[in-house]
Amino acid sequence: MPKLLSISTLDARGTSLLLPVEIRTTDTSELHSVKALLDYGATGSFIDRDFVRSKGMNTRTLSWNISVFNIDGSPNEAGQITEVVDVVLRYKTHSERMLLAVSRLGKQSLILGYDWLKDHNPKIDWEKGEVEMTRCSLRCEEGCALRKEQTHQKRTELQALQSCRDRPTPLLQEESESEEEPPQTHHLSWELGD
Repeated sequence: MPKLLSISTLDARGTSLLLPVEIRTTDTSELHSVKALLDYGATGSFIDRDFVRSKGMNTRTLSWNISVFNIDGSPNEAGQITEVVDVVLRYKTHSERMLLAVSRLGKQSLILGYDWLKDHNPKIDWEKGEVEMTRCSLRCEEGCALRKEQTHQKRTELQALQSCRDRPTPLLQEESESEEEPPQTHHLSWELGD
């Protein structure tokens, strides 16, 4: 975590947009759906303190406090960042493990800031409010590619299973009761000479 962070004014006039994401805590695997504010005016990624408390999410205390400033350079009234939440964040087919700085965010539950935007370089249509994760870093692409491959493999297995289920039930054939003689066996014997 950096030593300094800033939170923007969070105005929605073109600098931000809401993404439906899921976050899963790494320690308890609890899953929460939340709207994340994508905001390039914030230098870090944050989660609201009240949201964390209301969901009973565990936090990790930082070894040093992080100062937080508003966009105008004044200290943020929420104070310093002293703890983080360790989560796996998922948006569509993209997922990643990340630390979210815990702070008071007012009306927002989660902010994905400039750090997240820079790391993933998503394709954003600000007018339509659409985000495509098509230009992620190599680290991210490998994780996403692995998950896509696992999803594809699972889908293929399910399709094969369904294909088998759609076929008619095989008929059981009873063993014939013919009076065939069992196969004969031959014995060999050897005599050992002096």
